[in-house]
Amino acid sequence: MSLYVMTPDFGAASQLEKIDMLDLADVVAINKFERRGGEDARRDVARQLVRNREQFGTPWQEMPVFGTSAARFNDDGVTALYQHLKELLFGRGLASFPGVLPQVTGRASTGLTSVLPKGRERYLSEIAESVRGYHATTAEQVGIARRRQHLSTVHTLLPAEAAVAELLDKTEGELAGDVRDLLDSWPATRDAYRGDELVYHVRDKEIRTPLTRETLSGSRVPRVALPRDGDDGELVRFLRSENLPGAFPYTAGVFPLKRTGEAPARMFAGEGDAFRTNRRFHLLSTGQPATRLSTAFDSVTLYGRDPDQRPDIYGKVGTSGVSIATLDDMRELYAGFDLCAPNTSVSMTINGPAPTILAMFLNTAIDQQVDALGRTPTDEEYTQIRARTLSTVRGTVQADILKEDQGQNTCIFSTDFALRCMADIQEWFIDQRVRNFYSVSISGYHIAEAGANPISQLAFTLANGFTYVEAYLARAWT
Repeated sequence: MSLYVMTPDFGAASQLEKIDMLDLADVVAINKFERRGGEDARRDVARQLVRNREQFGTPWQEMPVFGTSAARFNDDGVTALYQHLKELLFGRGLASFPGVLPQVTGRASTGLTSVLPKGRERYLSEIAESVRGYHATTAEQVGIARRRQHLSTVHTLLPAEAAVAELLDKTEGELAGDVRDLLDSWPATRDAYRGDELVYHVRDKEIRTPLTRETLSGSRVPRVALPRDGDDGELVRFLRSENLPGAFPYTAGVFPLKRTGEAPARMFAGEGDAFRTNRRFHLLSTGQPATRLSTAFDSVTLYGRDPDQRPDIYGKVGTSGVSIATLDDMRELYAGFDLCAPNTSVSMTINGPAPTILAMFLNTAIDQQVDALGRTPTDEEYTQIRARTLSTVRGTVQADILKEDQGQNTCIFSTDFALRCMADIQEWFIDQRVRNFYSVSISGYHIAEAGANPISQLAFTLANGFTYVEAYLARAWT
């Protein structure tokens, strides 16, 4: 018995006449049925089978052509194909056996949804078009702002010239409102950065940061260098293309100034079992003003497997990373560290099984706070401890499944399923008010290590980030 598996991307229906396998196959599966045109492809292939087999009285819906989505768990199209093949094999002598799957009446996958909604396939092109349009507008507004400044100077010198006043009024009308607001607010912004400290707010918290640093020779150097602002045109170009840190378009960072209380470096470790790595973490963090841990996992954990004596597993357990298979392992890994302390942050470099590892970590943090109570909490106390822990714990999990698919391949689920898991986690973070822990860390260096040049590395990394945003927006989050 022969099964021919194809995709909907075969081109025009006339191309089907050239596929000899359609003459030979007993059953045909149209996989990736969730793609645009899947239903049309199944119809065209079925009609081609009617012609090939000369079964002109048979409706095309009854031909053995199945629409499947093998990347989806428990796909009813795959189940229908399996049940049809099983019946054919029974008819050819295979001993009959009872099945455990519910009987499927249709011949195609149902309830198919994609990570990205239909009509959003061009989201990367739209982003590129928006950026190009933004820069084109900037170039246009630079000229208008410069002309407006020149005309204003001339009008000051020749106030009686009606033609100059008319040109100035016309130019004022051509200047975009947001650009005018940027120019009007610049003097106040400039004065704020010339003071001794900058005051800004993050999550309703007031932050005061000194604006200068003193060198070894005693010179005071500003932390933020302001541009020359004698030319309104160049000022507009700066404000729209670069701007100061913490201001759109955020080319210099999303916060006004870098924090001073905690260095960004992490203590990267992972080797052997949880006890050994825990000792290493304590050695590295001793005497440090902040406990910033970064956890490397062994390849067995990265592929979602348990330690085992099998030859292909045993030699990799605890090699180039720590072996974590249970919640108890996770507890021992971070024993002695207060995971809810304001100066403690934990990063976990793991992707495929990231949801499971993340669940272990959060449960470990909650258990730590319960143990610190010294007694069994009431239900109300436990609820409060859990909520406080989730809103306080700091860190990040990599969980960049698109990068894994492109660069490292520690994938244990389909890409679509993994993306749904990522969105589920982020939605749960929102519901549980997890504000200080990041559900994804978009990485680029793995793509470079896989052979990409810097341009391709940057392109893939940005595209991955935009794809995550698009997938999250598809859930109608605000």
